[in-house]
Amino acid sequence: MVEAMKVLVIGSGPIVIGQAAEFDYAGTQACKSLMEEGIYTILVNSNPATIMTDDGVADRVYVEPLNTEVLERIIDRERPDGILPTLGGQTGLNLAVELHEKGILEKYQVKLLGTSLDTIKKSEDREMFSTFLKDIGEPEPPNTIVNSLEDSDRALKLIGLPVVIRPAYTLGGTGGGIATTEDEFYEIVESGLSASPINQVLIERSLVGWKELEYEVIRDANDNCITICNMENLDPMGAHTGDSIVVAPSQTLSDKDYQMLRSASLRIIRGLGIEGGCNIQMALRPHSEVEANLGYEWPHDSEYYVIEVNPRVSRSSALASKATGYPIARVSAKIAIGKTLDEISNRVTGKTGAAFEPALDYCVVKIPRWPFDKFPTGDRRLTTQMKATGEVMAIDRSFEGALQKAVRSLELDGRDMFWMDQTWIDEYKKTKDINAFPLYPNDLRLWALMACVQEGYSTAEIIKECHVDPWFIDSLQKISAFREQSRQAELNGELILKGKRLGFSDKQLADATGTFDTEIRNLRYAENIRPVYKMVDTCAAEFEAVTPYYYSTYEDENEAISLEGPKAVVIGSGPIRIGQGIEFDYCSVHASRSLTEAGISSIMINSNPETVSTDFDSSTRLYFEPLDDESVMDILENERTTEGCPPVVVQFGGQTAINLSQSLDTNGYQILGSTAEAIDIASDRDKFELFLSNLDIPKPPGSAVNSISDALKVAKDVGFPVVVRPSYVLGGRAMEVVNTEGELRQYLAIASEVSPDKKVLIDRYVEGKECEVDAICDGQTVLIPGVMEHIERAGVHSGDSMAIYPGLNLTENEVDTIVEYTTKIGLALGVKGLMNIQFVISGGASYRSPGTDFGPVNDTEVSVIEVNPRASRTIPFISKVTGLQAAKVATKVMTGISIAEQGYKGGLWPKSKVIGIKAPVFSMSKLVGVDTYLSPEMKSTGEVMGIDNNFESALTKTLLAANLNIPKKSGILLSLSDSDKLECTNLVKTLSDCGCELFATEGTAEMIENSGIPVTMITKKLGEGHPNVVDVINDGYVQAVINTVSESSRVIRDGFYIRRAAVEKRIPCFTSIDTAMAAVESMSDNLGQYQVKTTVEYIQSTS
Repeated sequence: MVEAMKVLVIGSGPIVIGQAAEFDYAGTQACKSLMEEGIYTILVNSNPATIMTDDGVADRVYVEPLNTEVLERIIDRERPDGILPTLGGQTGLNLAVELHEKGILEKYQVKLLGTSLDTIKKSEDREMFSTFLKDIGEPEPPNTIVNSLEDSDRALKLIGLPVVIRPAYTLGGTGGGIATTEDEFYEIVESGLSASPINQVLIERSLVGWKELEYEVIRDANDNCITICNMENLDPMGAHTGDSIVVAPSQTLSDKDYQMLRSASLRIIRGLGIEGGCNIQMALRPHSEVEANLGYEWPHDSEYYVIEVNPRVSRSSALASKATGYPIARVSAKIAIGKTLDEISNRVTGKTGAAFEPALDYCVVKIPRWPFDKFPTGDRRLTTQMKATGEVMAIDRSFEGALQKAVRSLELDGRDMFWMDQTWIDEYKKTKDINAFPLYPNDLRLWALMACVQEGYSTAEIIKECHVDPWFIDSLQKISAFREQSRQAELNGELILKGKRLGFSDKQLADATGTFDTEIRNLRYAENIRPVYKMVDTCAAEFEAVTPYYYSTYEDENEAISLEGPKAVVIGSGPIRIGQGIEFDYCSVHASRSLTEAGISSIMINSNPETVSTDFDSSTRLYFEPLDDESVMDILENERTTEGCPPVVVQFGGQTAINLSQSLDTNGYQILGSTAEAIDIASDRDKFELFLSNLDIPKPPGSAVNSISDALKVAKDVGFPVVVRPSYVLGGRAMEVVNTEGELRQYLAIASEVSPDKKVLIDRYVEGKECEVDAICDGQTVLIPGVMEHIERAGVHSGDSMAIYPGLNLTENEVDTIVEYTTKIGLALGVKGLMNIQFVISGGASYRSPGTDFGPVNDTEVSVIEVNPRASRTIPFISKVTGLQAAKVATKVMTGISIAEQGYKGGLWPKSKVIGIKAPVFSMSKLVGVDTYLSPEMKSTGEVMGIDNNFESALTKTLLAANLNIPKKSGILLSLSDSDKLECTNLVKTLSDCGCELFATEGTAEMIENSGIPVTMITKKLGEGHPNVVDVINDGYVQAVINTVSESSRVIRDGFYIRRAAVEKRIPCFTSIDTAMAAVESMSDNLGQYQVKTTVEYIQSTS
């Protein structure tokens, strides 16, 4: 074994599209694996929302910006023997390459562990990879390398259209795409060159329509190699694998094809010399019927082609780990420190070694979770650039069962396999043409395929349009045929059992047979038709396994016998999506661990393969199931003993778990912690209004309405502008500030369905300073870890705001009022566990900062905006900056251990001297057609944290981590709303003092000139001469954009092209004047002054 006693693990940073929680899962598992071996482990990551950056995951944990300057300071401080970059996604790999090229690894004599730098370059550099494949005789599609836009003409002539453009050293296909026209070709090449850190793209002959396969393989230093899993994409080549529906093991390969691709995978991992896990993507010649439809004009010289190799743990590694039960990251970490596969035990079976190829006697289906329910105007077409924010996984004995279960897991407002978009139905009625259904690669293709099946199209007719393998269409035909049969058949146990084995839910069976889901459930239980639970054991039951990891199916033997003794069920948060991210998984894991510490068995239910909560050792028992009424109640019944069913924890799974609380309560299941009634009061607007009124706590005036006429009346009574949103929503979905009656009518017509069942909330919009608190309550005492203030004024979703702890700019009186209201609400609601309250402070300056004179603060009023009787997305952040583990304390409260018994007092936890700032991170470059301006609707996918002993240093680090820092002497484009022009005198002066060259649109330029500061006027009218605003961004004259929007929707539309150009160019774009002022303030300070310390050191130095 390598004598590496100290190892530095590089994390992957914030959650972005293309690099999500799977790397936090892998990194957390790897740190545990290293510490098991007695290795002193140091971790650096900028993401506060993950378990990975908790104290104790490694010996030393740094939550610091991920750049080479910070890493060098950590290396200098810690003097590690080795660095492990292959668990931090593309971020980790790119940083390792950069550390090597800057001579930092050599300077401090740090070894690169696991996969060598040459191997990383050979896999990531498109030219070197192409040469490598030729050397070992593996086939690749016709291709060429391009390093400049000028050279792209040669590539186009050589390869011909259509082509795939793949940038080097990027994640999630960033900057790449498929070009079918010359205009698309030049546009994507330019984007790809810009996205690649080495300005290199591969131009490759398109294999759209071929089958896409992935092999997950692992190798050690002794050249022992095994295949862990092969996966087949339902979607043919053309969509990024992260945006494809994936099936494991492959369903349509012959044994010859399977062995051919397996042998190729082992040759590739051996040829590259990768030590650890590796993902290999290949294209296989399609089914003969599909090939006939494709009509290729070029002679292919192979049955398969190698597309890409990831020389690291990848998104697919997480899926393969959860699908097989083989802990790839754990084993890869041990290989990196010199262990061989035969020396490593398989912790899942407890019986076999790691040099053992898993065998699956079940089918696994992964479906991506896309953000288009939040961004309906976005471009839904799927290409080689990933767009999904998360994914779900389902397991069953059949493909049909697993597929339907996965669709239920997506949590798309109850949408099942038979959902159809109304526009398709209308178009099909008109045209009777199959093209009424979107069969091209897009997020709705699965439902479009099923719609074609339901309309009677044959498999041959469908594959002609979409190139999906006929086996998958035949499976959809089977599902649809059963539904049709059940419409006429007698409802009995035999029919129900057949439907269940095809994945039909009680609700689907009820819809098909014209009854209610409760009747189906009652009949099922009367006939003893219940799911049994099978173990994911990696060895198809060949060996006895100890894994506590189960999936449901409708067969005979139940392997999950009810656990004896005290136990509780934790409802997870499902797929990662905007508004419900990894923060809730963090809370679920803490809940599970705290239950175990209290001597209570923890039973986790979740459907997300990317996260720590679904790791085999995060809970006493794991059920990989959809988070809906039926699945949860079946599991509770499976865990029933003579003592009854276990109680359920719903506070940590975000809105998903909260939405289950009412039905679980109605059906007689016990909710642990806050009651279903308390949850309902906080969620039901009318009840909440009355509740606050009785406590004499102010809130902005408003009401819940269920008709357009009521909405107009309420808006008129409270006065415009108003905030409108649906009730019981997540992440501010469909939330807007509207300014006129016309805008309100438009909102109600387009954004939100209003009905007696679906009320819309209308509140007076109060412009002011927004603050929030998380609080722990036990019925007697309310403990508040800290007050957080937002940099952005009210009107920006809290998840998209920068939050400062502690509230540096709040008066003592304001803080006292917040603490008083929080305590009153917690006790009156009877909260047991966690709650989050958001406040707005009106009166005084909306923007306050330690670096500015914001004037006297007199006669301000603190009002409550909303109360969430659950964990919020700020729990990981507040826990890390205060050292108070809020989720852990809250879980113990739920089990009956009071706040006082845990050694805490009520009220506000003593304020730390450390400053923590949380900033959102966006993935807008992946979402074409989506506007980026900040609003009440949440848009960010992840977050970073900066922590230091003063505000300026913490702010600098936060902006660095979020890539929002503005270097001095930058070019800046300003286009400000009229209201913001009055507030930005200091901002413009600071930019000028820092040597920035200012460009501005007509009205903003006039205001800047009038203040005597030099500025270049640039027109925002795109059709009227050059250079215009888009030109100065695209041509590289500006390094940041400040474009704030006013109340008018026309002005928002005008600025769209400015904001999209900035996003495509990957430069900071500020749409809130408050965020821009904070970023500009940080420019005037010395950037080198921040500290680099572990989180524990910051907390201890100030406690």
